[in-house]
Amino acid sequence: MTATTQQDTGYGSWTSPVDAATAAAHDGSPDCIGVVGDDLWWTAPRPAEGGRRALIRRRPDGTEECPLPEPWNVRDRVMEYGGTPWGGALVDGSPLIVFAHHADQRLYAFRPDRPQDPPYPLTPVSTVGGGLRWAEPSVRTERGEVWAVLEEFTGEAPGDLRRIHAAVPLDGSAAEDRAAVRELAPAAHRFVTGLRLSPDAGQAVWLAWDHPRMPWDGTEVRCADVRSDGTLGPARTLIGGPEESVVQAEWAADGTLLAATDRTGWWNLHRVDPATGEAVNLCPREEEFAGPLWKLGQRWFAPLDHGLIAVLHGVGAARLGLLDPATGQLTDAAGHWTEWSSTLAATGSRVIGLAASAHSSPEIVELDAATGRTRVIGNPHHDTVDPAYIPRAEARVFTGPGGRDVHAHVYAPRHPDHTATGPAPYVIWAHGGPTSRTPMVLDLEIAYFTSRGIGVAEVNYGGSTGYGRAYRNRLREQWGIVDVEDCVAVAEGLAAEGAADPRRLAIRGGSAGGWTTAAALTTTSTFACGAISYPILDLAGWSPAGGETHDFESWYLESLIGPHTEVPERYHDRSPVHHADRITAPFLLMQGLDDVICPPAQCDRFLAALAGRSVPHAYLAFPGESHGFRRLDTLVTCLEAELSLYAQVFAFTPPGIPVLDLTP
Repeated sequence: MTATTQQDTGYGSWTSPVDAATAAAHDGSPDCIGVVGDDLWWTAPRPAEGGRRALIRRRPDGTEECPLPEPWNVRDRVMEYGGTPWGGALVDGSPLIVFAHHADQRLYAFRPDRPQDPPYPLTPVSTVGGGLRWAEPSVRTERGEVWAVLEEFTGEAPGDLRRIHAAVPLDGSAAEDRAAVRELAPAAHRFVTGLRLSPDAGQAVWLAWDHPRMPWDGTEVRCADVRSDGTLGPARTLIGGPEESVVQAEWAADGTLLAATDRTGWWNLHRVDPATGEAVNLCPREEEFAGPLWKLGQRWFAPLDHGLIAVLHGVGAARLGLLDPATGQLTDAAGHWTEWSSTLAATGSRVIGLAASAHSSPEIVELDAATGRTRVIGNPHHDTVDPAYIPRAEARVFTGPGGRDVHAHVYAPRHPDHTATGPAPYVIWAHGGPTSRTPMVLDLEIAYFTSRGIGVAEVNYGGSTGYGRAYRNRLREQWGIVDVEDCVAVAEGLAAEGAADPRRLAIRGGSAGGWTTAAALTTTSTFACGAISYPILDLAGWSPAGGETHDFESWYLESLIGPHTEVPERYHDRSPVHHADRITAPFLLMQGLDDVICPPAQCDRFLAALAGRSVPHAYLAFPGESHGFRRLDTLVTCLEAELSLYAQVFAFTPPGIPVLDLTP
């Protein structure tokens, strides 16, 4: 329908087919892609099944199946954000799959071609603290074992734990016996990734780092000989250090060791001599060939058998290419996809990855390196709603304080039958992390708002990844300042150009984005309201001394805010919990009651500090939800509540949306 036949109606009141249930049902993405024999496997979200992660198998003929029904949930909790939760190998010509089950965090094994045999446990349950958790399981059939990263709690506190490489018998003999779990080396670092064995299985490499560093600050590539008994010999550091982040290391088929390191200021791919540690940049570019290591097992590159290397690369958005390590020539894969995720797999000359665009949802795509052909082989995109209701995405660069660049994605309101005059209400979305990035991909949550006449702008504020280490380091000791300033810059920039109504600006975010949202509401007058999900609100509680978060991020604030022992006043002065008296804008606060990363105690203190003040607000707490909502009913409730908040503040009536009760 052309613009000339559109009805001129008020922003926010447009009727849309993108309802909350539709958006919520498509929340999440496939992940953890791998190959076992001729079959492709991956995990997939199931919001309607209690938010579990299902394990999907694709056979060579293209048929797909889910061999593990409810309640099996293939998801681990190592470092709380988890890692690759499954692995597999062929045994007598059919697959043997090992996976971590979320409910008890045990490793289980099963033979999918023997449906009469249910999964059987491989590891015991521990009642100490968070118990035993496993990530990156690798099936070693020649030893009758599965090798994995073990996170073992030694006490009740979040930091009472150790992480080591361990071997578990495949016959189930360790299912009730912790002593039957074989430790491959003594615990030497706080954090380790899974072992990568050389083609002759004589050497192993892995990444390691320690508090107070985060993996995007500095890691080390460790290397050791594998002894005949399967234990690791003395380890040595090849590359890396406090100010060098190496996020992936892999062996090529010819024994070459490859690593993605940011020693140049950008995560570039290097060839590393395992004897001397000498590193050679294979494709020097001011581009990222990797990203932040939030989960064990992420893969941004994959060596192919014939010598080429599949790589993800780019500034901001990542695209798939084939790199010739001998010449440095890089050839991009054909296709419409503009964003690729860090879950590459390779077999022979085939590369399999997860790709999406602003107009297509994440699809599993195969690239045949021999022919250059790309095709969708799993999770194909289907138009859930008429594309006329999907907003057009625009990558923008705004100007922040001091003239600095601020990257953002802008989605203007769009509806085939409606338009409105004047500037539109806009919501600024602050991503989590904060050392992360929001991709420009089809997101029905965005369409939920834009198809009703509310614009959305996603801000990759200073500190985000994808733009080099200097951009990432902007947030060092500046969290709560740079991120807020950049979100304000985008909001005010949209208002200055006439796209956004300066009186109808909102901000929303979850986790670190929830922090930025709360910080913006307590330090600026730009936003008329905000939606805050599972946030950080009290920095002191989140510090090493406070002990209110998990081990992985317990020292994160040392770089984001500064050393707590040296600048304790910053922890107080920047915390929204201590500035509730400054909030005048209505807000919605949403929290999972099982969240150990951003615990509900922070919300409780914030609301207690707000008590007695006449600020309209609502608090929605969800039993059974942890960090990041996964259940369909929760997602629906949150979306409808958020829209109702905007409707009440911006004075419009969205058809069919329950009214959120704001108090006082």
